This record gives sequence, structure tokens and C-alpha cells, in this order.
Amino acid sequence: MAFTQAPLPFDFNALEPYGMKGETFEYHYGKHHKAYADNLNKLTDGTELADKSLEEVIQISFKDSSKVGIFNNAAQVWNHTFFWNSLKPAGGGAPTGALAAKIDQDFGSFDKFKEEFSNAAATQFGSGWAWLIDDGGTLKVIKTPNAENPLAHGKKALLTLDVWEHAYYIDYRNARPAFIKNFLDQLVNWEFAAANFAA
Repeated sequence: MAFTQAPLPFDFNALEPYGMKGETFEYHYGKHHKAYADNLNKLTDGTELADKSLEEVIQISFKDSSKVGIFNNAAQVWNHTFFWNSLKPAGGGAPTGALAAKIDQDFGSFDKFKEEFSNAAATQFGSGWAWLIDDGGTLKVIKTPNAENPLAHGKKALLTLDVWEHAYYIDYRNARPAFIKNFLDQLVNWEFAAANFAA
């Protein structure tokens, strides 16, 4: 069973009015994400991992230091698919319903959540990710380096922001904080996060 690259949930140019150029997705989805999927298939072809789910491959390879290359590529396939779904045209704003109430409960306010999330994304040294997670019934903001993700640690991801430089360099050059602000203001797909929270 080959691992496939999930379709982008919007057209390459759909986010241009909201601060992300089509060119970004030509490279980020069309080259970076595709390369992770291609590499994962090469690394697992003919092995016992070839017939596992992507999630199983991530969890198995994370615990085995001899499979670090497999983990990096598998996790990046999963992370990117999750990130694309964390974005939507005319997104941003605030969540509603049960997720909004839980954010207020666990962070104190939505503004406090935004502050924590922005800080995690801005202070992740080098490449990595900022996440909103459900950790055993409590919402938390975490950051992970490189390909690492909450799934590898048995936590439930609700939302993510990719802070690898290639995620924002075409649109924002080296201004990561502007990229983070735009994500929260115009791009967050709160419906996706709420569906993950409810699952």
C-alpha cells in the first residue's frame, strides 16, 4: 500500500486575498510535501511498515532510533495534511460553541490563548510547529521541533501552524511574527479544530 499525498483542500490561489500566494503552495505543497510522501514510500517499500497506516508508522518509527528517517518523512506527510486543513479562505476570528468555552476555561480567555500560541510559534527555534492540543481533557499550546508532532506522544492535535521557513518565506521573508498574526487573523479554520475537539 503506497502512502499518498492528500489533496490540498483549496486551490493554490485561494488564500491569495488572505496573505498567502499561490506560489507558496506550488513549492510547499507541490514540492516539499510531495517529497516527504515520495521519500516515505521509498523508505518503507518492501518492509513491514508498508502496510501500516500513516499514524501507525509515525508511532512505531518515533520509538525506534534506527527509523528516524522514516519517522521524519511520515510525520511530515501527516503534519502537512493537518496544516492544510488548519487553513481556510476567510478564516481567522474566534471559535464558537464547545471549543470556545473550553479555550476560555483552560487559557482564561481567547486573547490569552492567542498570546500563548503566538509566543510558541515565534519562539520555536529553527524549524518546527506550534499546536493547539487536547492533552487528556485539557487544552494546551505546545511547540515541536522539526517533524515531531503530538501524535508521536499520544496527544490529540486540534490545530497547527507550520513555522518552517519555507512555510512563510515567499510571503513574509524572515518576518515570522507577521505570518503568525496573519494566520490567526485571516486563516485559522476553527471548524476543523472544533471537529477534532469533538472527535
